[in-house]
Amino acid sequence: MSTDTIDTSDHPIEPPTAPAAGSVPVAAAVAVPDEPPTRLPAGAFRAIALLMASAFTVILNETTMSVALPPIMDELGVTPTTGQWLTTAFMLTMAVVIPATGYLINRLGTRGAYLLAMSLFTAGTALAMIAPGFGVLVTGRVVQATGTAIMMPLLMTTIMTIVPPHMRGRVMGNVGLVIAAAPALGPTLSGAVLEPLGWRGVFGVVLPISVLALVAGVLWIRDVSEKDSQHLDPLSLVLTVVAFGGLVWGLSGLGEGAHAAAGTLNPALPLTAGVVFLGLFVWRQLVRQRTDSALLDLRTFLERNFRVAIAIMTVSMLAMFGTLIVLPLVLQDAMGLTPLQSGLTVLPGGLAMGLLGPVVGRWYDRVGPRPLLVPGTALVTVGIGMLAFLHPGTSVLYVLGAHILLSLGLSAVFTPLFSSALGVLRPHQYSHGSATINTVQQVAGAAGTALFIAIMTLRSESLVDDGASAADAMTTGAGLAFAVGAGVMAVTIGLATLIRRPETDGEFHGGH
Repeated sequence: MSTDTIDTSDHPIEPPTAPAAGSVPVAAAVAVPDEPPTRLPAGAFRAIALLMASAFTVILNETTMSVALPPIMDELGVTPTTGQWLTTAFMLTMAVVIPATGYLINRLGTRGAYLLAMSLFTAGTALAMIAPGFGVLVTGRVVQATGTAIMMPLLMTTIMTIVPPHMRGRVMGNVGLVIAAAPALGPTLSGAVLEPLGWRGVFGVVLPISVLALVAGVLWIRDVSEKDSQHLDPLSLVLTVVAFGGLVWGLSGLGEGAHAAAGTLNPALPLTAGVVFLGLFVWRQLVRQRTDSALLDLRTFLERNFRVAIAIMTVSMLAMFGTLIVLPLVLQDAMGLTPLQSGLTVLPGGLAMGLLGPVVGRWYDRVGPRPLLVPGTALVTVGIGMLAFLHPGTSVLYVLGAHILLSLGLSAVFTPLFSSALGVLRPHQYSHGSATINTVQQVAGAAGTALFIAIMTLRSESLVDDGASAADAMTTGAGLAFAVGAGVMAVTIGLATLIRRPETDGEFHGGH
């Protein structure tokens, strides 16, 4: 175990051979081979807690617009198609910024990246709250999204840098809590605020929290690794905007299916552009890697754990987002539930997934990834497979049980994947690995939505043409989508056996 220490100044130092004067020990700062530390130092704990609270706030904000959109359209006088740009612009901004976060984190350092992220998020929130018109409101959401895109890769990179390997699972498990609980609570918070305060109150409630987080960051956040002097490659930046923006825009357009407004851009156009420019982006990064100047370092894929984890994560996110979009539609349009009843049906699963995250993290530290990933992927497969048998008269309890199984499986999958994928990388690659993981989440989520909606729509329209009722046709079409999702997910059970526990204990140097 390393005997490195962490200086609490703003400037990183090389790990000394003996404790430097005025330094504060990090986790594992004192070598005790037989009894590794079980708690983080106060400074590291405080920094990670602040990063998690900030990440929770910005992710919570992502899902507030679904409930706030109708009153916004009424007050600002915009159509549903125009109003949807509040969500679309946010999603596109996330997609094009996340691939560049690896570069940003290395260039600005932990402190600089955090202050930039929260400054942008705070400014965007304030702008949205006082927006006199729809254009300014969309601009505020774009600024918000830019800050949001930086936060999750920064959180994961910081955890990998300052948390010793034997504690990463339990800490990363709390990231699962953030990822699962924040989106589930967003619409609920928005609904509670809308009636007394209106849609501006949704931003007004978040604003003081973000200001407080920004001030706390000035006081508590320090750089945990050396900054990189690499210069930004403008061509890579242009390629990433078209590549990932086109992919997410095109896939989202396909996902709208029959609900797409007349006269909107054919989604095949941005999707095709996205695929072509993605190829160019990969080529550019491979060239730039020779001089260690890539915007997104793809050498992370040389590690088998990382490759396999990305494959499992892609399929899991595809299945999760596809299910999250299609299931509420079926519950409301085919089974007759109200939006509130539909939300309550899936709420227990979302909360269970979040609450189980820290528990799974502790198990990961003890047993490694495979004993969690294999049953986890199996549970996800079974949960989605159960949904394939839905019909208009299906009991809500059956749906609830299937969704809880799915959620428990996802909880057992994400923490081991994050930890084992990043754990095999070298410290200077953590930010690029985190950026890749979060980019995959965005693209796979859009792909899952498009795939499930397309399958459900094509099958249900065919059945309606043959004389089936709308409810029967919809549940049958959705059932086919869930069956395809379960079939694809089943492949990940075998892939899960290929993941190994990272052997990085001797390479940990901490941060400060």
